[in-house]
Amino acid sequence: MKCPIDSRETEILVAYCSGSLAAERSPLLASHLEDCAACRQFVKDQQAVWDALDGWQAAPVSADFNRRLYQRIEQPHSWFDRLALSLHWSGLRQAIPIAASAAVVLMAGLLLQHNFSAPPVAHHNSAVVEAIQPDDLENALSEMEALSQLSRPVRSDNAGSKM
Repeated sequence: MKCPIDSRETEILVAYCSGSLAAERSPLLASHLEDCAACRQFVKDQQAVWDALDGWQAAPVSADFNRRLYQRIEQPHSWFDRLALSLHWSGLRQAIPIAASAAVVLMAGLLLQHNFSAPPVAHHNSAVVEAIQPDDLENALSEMEALSQLSRPVRSDNAGSKM
């Protein structure tokens, strides 16, 4: 027999303790309990629970319990109590998904209605090209060379001369 605790079938052990296990399985489980300490401990603990439940005595019900119960049931509720009951969490539990679905549908409708076209970009049909004459280009290059010479550090050959 497979161990009920290892196979997580503890309901067999509970049925054995309560006496509701099938008659053909009880001897097989009894022989398993002789060998398995874990199952034996489970049955022992379960028997302790059953014994505690058997020894428990419920508090006696008062003689006027039924009368007080029916009076409370028949009491008219105030408008505030009825409103509080209607707004109870269980009612909101059903309303929240409906409201969320309505919000999603509304948002989708607004997004589909809105025009998402990009603003028109001004296109120039003709490119403006500035023509530079070869002489102007030569002058610009020579001026750049002169400026680059000004930015070079000045090395003096004569350490004693002053400018």
